[in-house]
Amino acid sequence: MPGSWLRLSYECIVYYGGLLLFAVMCLVWSLVAAPLGLLLPSGVGIRLGRLMIMFGFRAYLRFLELSGIIRCDLSALDQLSRERSLIIAPNHPSMIDVVLIVSRLRNVACIIKANLWNQLIFGGSARLAGYIRNISQARLIADATQELRTGSQLLVFPEGTRTVGDAVLPFKGGFALIAKRAMVPVQMVFIEINHPFLCKGCALLRKPKFPLVFRVRLGERFAPPDEVRPYVSRLEQYCRDSLAESSRRGR
Repeated sequence: MPGSWLRLSYECIVYYGGLLLFAVMCLVWSLVAAPLGLLLPSGVGIRLGRLMIMFGFRAYLRFLELSGIIRCDLSALDQLSRERSLIIAPNHPSMIDVVLIVSRLRNVACIIKANLWNQLIFGGSARLAGYIRNISQARLIADATQELRTGSQLLVFPEGTRTVGDAVLPFKGGFALIAKRAMVPVQMVFIEINHPFLCKGCALLRKPKFPLVFRVRLGERFAPPDEVRPYVSRLEQYCRDSLAESSRRGR
């Protein structure tokens, strides 16, 4: 039918055009941020870098919302926006999770893969924002602990990688060790999506079924651990139970 073809064409234009727009936004800011990282004092550069990434991600999501292909409820994150020295630990169903979380938080440090540090499209902005380069476990824990002690928030995915569907992967222990070293709490966050969009094994260029609905809700906040292993097991089980309960309510 003509109407369905028009809708499909519109969705393709917005989706693939949106991916191109996102890539261009990241590239342009990275090229601008790279020299700023050399010229600005460290503290000023970090604050500017994180604010610009937040506003850029927020603008991108707003564009997609106005186009009608996504709906977002991220308002729960606003409760965290001005808090200091906090580990934010979401589940990780999609590649877009970082964009969702960072679009609402003005002083969050992210952990990035080592090979992205010098990449043209992300490297300059990541360096300016003072993001943490994952070179080794020991260096990562030391750098993340220092960031938290300066008052930054730290975004960590306890599962370490994206999941498939509603599965919860075993939690890694790094986030708990960081919480123990820095003596900061861990705020659990739950990302809910109505489609396996950009989950593990889902190709970026494969158009999903629209509209996509993203919702973020806050879970419990856990005090820093005395012992790492029981703490990791406790939070992993809490995550499994919370997502299972949310899934039952959704049916």
